[in-house]
Amino acid sequence: MELSYWEFKTWLSEIDFCIVGSGITGLSCALSLSESYPEARILILEKGIFPQGASTKNAGFACFGSLTEILSDLQTHTEDEIVQLVSDRWRGIQLLRKRLGDSGIDYKGWGGYEVFLREEDALYQHCMEQMERINQLLFPVFGKPCFQMTENTFGFKGTLPKLILSSEEGQIDTGRMMQALLDRVQRRVNPVRILNGITLGGYEDLGGRVLLKTDQFEFYCRKLLLATNGFAASLGDLAVKPARAQVLVTNPIKGLKVKGTFHMDAGYYYFRNVGERILLGGGRNLDTEGETTTEFGQTEVIQNRLESLLKEVILPGKEFRIEQRWSGIMGVGPQKKPILKKLSPNVACGVRLGGMGVAIGSHTGAELARLGSQ
Repeated sequence: MELSYWEFKTWLSEIDFCIVGSGITGLSCALSLSESYPEARILILEKGIFPQGASTKNAGFACFGSLTEILSDLQTHTEDEIVQLVSDRWRGIQLLRKRLGDSGIDYKGWGGYEVFLREEDALYQHCMEQMERINQLLFPVFGKPCFQMTENTFGFKGTLPKLILSSEEGQIDTGRMMQALLDRVQRRVNPVRILNGITLGGYEDLGGRVLLKTDQFEFYCRKLLLATNGFAASLGDLAVKPARAQVLVTNPIKGLKVKGTFHMDAGYYYFRNVGERILLGGGRNLDTEGETTTEFGQTEVIQNRLESLLKEVILPGKEFRIEQRWSGIMGVGPQKKPILKKLSPNVACGVRLGGMGVAIGSHTGAELARLGSQ
């Protein structure tokens, strides 16, 4: 790409901080940097028209992990690691709400529920046995029990009569959240600049500055911060893999009883109401290898399972149609804790959000700003 003197001088010269990725983590990082360094020139590179990945494609869950998910994670994490992880997710949600306001993200604290199919009675009983233990473990985070048993009053079919309620969980409008973040970074006295349609192919830390090699041009910055989550493996030797999540949403359904956020199968399936619609996603455990991809799209096996859950469990006897289908790319790995580290003296990353970007993205972005500015 041939650049003019004016283009290079205005957008690509004397960059103090260059952030790659304009999702929740990248924009939160930019906000934290601009608060700490109001005179700094901050540039964000984004390869998509919208933030490419999961930030504009997620289900809008302000959650910290269902009970079955936490119990599953305790098989590979220590209790202290789980407490820290849940705390970071919770702090991230509070930071997001404080920065943007509940009206700015359409936050609704309707609670989150874990649903168990009839054949999952053994799993349900295990959760009942462990609930008090987990509530005590997480008491320092919330100051009260976070899980409790409640009645299944939503008209689901083929499920157990009891649900597990997380009263601290809520839902947001993903689009409004991302637009509010974009507005915040671009309406500052010294606005953060965002260039869309630019893919970083590589970089070189030269000591005093970093050379960035994009698919359009090359330029230098003082500090480089990577917030590319599921796409991070292409930019460094990082223990993060892409994980595609397939999602669908129905037409408005008159008299819909479902209100809140809902988890099934240790978090592999999740659904919620969006007004009078049902948004449902998940199922990557049906084809883990196939869903370990950075390619967007849907597969028949997962879409069929999502539709059968709608027909047989969530909306039994209800007429509905699927209005939209899409997918997002998350970043996962052997540990749920995000990777926050220096890759070289002037390059740092904040990636692998483990499917909890809405919750932990703001906290990870703030930590990336702190680490990357050192």
